[in-house]
Amino acid sequence: MSRLETGAVAPPNPAVVFAALGDPTRLALLDRLSDGQPRSISALASGGDITRQAVTKHLRVLEGAGLVASLREGRESRFAYRPEQVREARAWLDTVSARWDDALGRLKAFVEG
Repeated sequence: MSRLETGAVAPPNPAVVFAALGDPTRLALLDRLSDGQPRSISALASGGDITRQAVTKHLRVLEGAGLVASLREGRESRFAYRPEQVREARAWLDTVSARWDDALGRLKAFVEG
């Protein structure tokens, strides 16, 4: 029987999410998990030039940012992609972008006015 480990943790701020996404290895791991299929550390390490220990380290960073969750199945842990944090980071970027668009519009009106 498996269960998702979902402690009551506050969502990370966007900086933590972007920092976690700033590493090519972590992006590759997320890409492999983005199909919705939870995978073990061994499965994620196979076929690449990365050790299981390195995969574990990167998965812990992704987990800390709320981008993956660990699923416990017996003695094995599987990791699953959690898109909520990416959606929240995108919403934050959209908000910042709208603010910049507004500020640039006001600047343009001031310069042209």
